[in-house]
Amino acid sequence: MDYTYEELKKKRVAELREIAAKIDHEELHGYSQMHKDHLLKALCNALGVDMFEHHVAKASHKTQIKAQIKELKKKKDEVIGAHNKAELKVIHRKIHRLKRILRKAAV
Repeated sequence: MDYTYEELKKKRVAELREIAAKIDHEELHGYSQMHKDHLLKALCNALGVDMFEHHVAKASHKTQIKAQIKELKKKKDEVIGAHNKAELKVIHRKIHRLKRILRKAAV
């Protein structure tokens, strides 16, 4: 009877109530009248399951992205010396997008 939060969250209310019927715990009294969110919380507390979802990082090419950012920063310095504002704006946007990808992967 080991469940994870993700497994419990995907189940229907009727299935959660069947699981709750098998468990004798103080928080599960009145399980037949609970809504899914309350029932899910009570089940997690009764079973000792963590209530948060574990995040898995998606960007495995982090070093490549950082290398691209370094190259763009070098290019940015050259463009600043050449006083090319249009190219500078493009480089800033590319750096911004790459940093956003890194931040999303880290969360």
